[in-house]
Amino acid sequence: MSGRRRPRKKPEVHHVDERWMASYMDMVTVLMCLFIVLYAMSTVDANKFEKLRDSLATGFGVTASETVDTAEGTVVPPEYVDKNLEAFAAVPAPGTPASQAALEEAKKEVDRLRALEAKMRAGLAAAGLTDNVEFQIDQRGLTVKLIGSQAFFAADRPELTTRASQVLQIISPILGPAALEIMVEGHAANGITAYPSTWELSSARAVNVLRYMVDRGGIPPARIGAVAFGSARQVNDDSTPELMERNRRVDIVVISDKPDVVRALIPQALKLSQQ
Repeated sequence: MSGRRRPRKKPEVHHVDERWMASYMDMVTVLMCLFIVLYAMSTVDANKFEKLRDSLATGFGVTASETVDTAEGTVVPPEYVDKNLEAFAAVPAPGTPASQAALEEAKKEVDRLRALEAKMRAGLAAAGLTDNVEFQIDQRGLTVKLIGSQAFFAADRPELTTRASQVLQIISPILGPAALEIMVEGHAANGITAYPSTWELSSARAVNVLRYMVDRGGIPPARIGAVAFGSARQVNDDSTPELMERNRRVDIVVISDKPDVVRALIPQALKLSQQ
């Protein structure tokens, strides 16, 4: 019995002349991207453009001159003199109106930070807790240094001691109404044994300080953060136990909310106030 013949399958036809469509679609896609970029560039924010123009005044000047560019420092238009210099990022040249205005703002900021420091010092002094707490004002703001692991933490442990809780209980209600950003920075000395590295220990200590200030001190969570530096930012070497205590610290940094041009002049304002 002979089997039936199966019909032959027609060979598939490949149209090689349709390959041009792939290149065509690529070209259309590139053109679409080009027109999107052109449209985005055509939309100009007038306010940002004015700020950019003013910030570039140092390089290009605002007074026409046939010889040299006579612009010096950051040229401040009259309408921006009383606006806290928010549109200017560079430090103005000494002696210019912009420099004087920024320096006056820096002096006011120093007075505000010193007022915060005075309140915290008074509260700590009344409770007999001034030891191992130091204050420093610089261009970042006001730093409250909790120095010495034996005073605020057990050896190689992140839990807060009773003394640390008392200190935070005093300073937190003072920092809350200031409405400034706060950064808790953890530090550690070398030679720990309970943790894999100083990073874990300093991180745990910083977080515990942050949690106390938020949970019991009333600091809004949106205005506080924590960071760990391990033993990377030591103030001295660890050659003696006394020096190691200086490196076992947690810094509570109250960050100034002034523009960079004002904060850069805070050290100068501090020197002038001490004269």
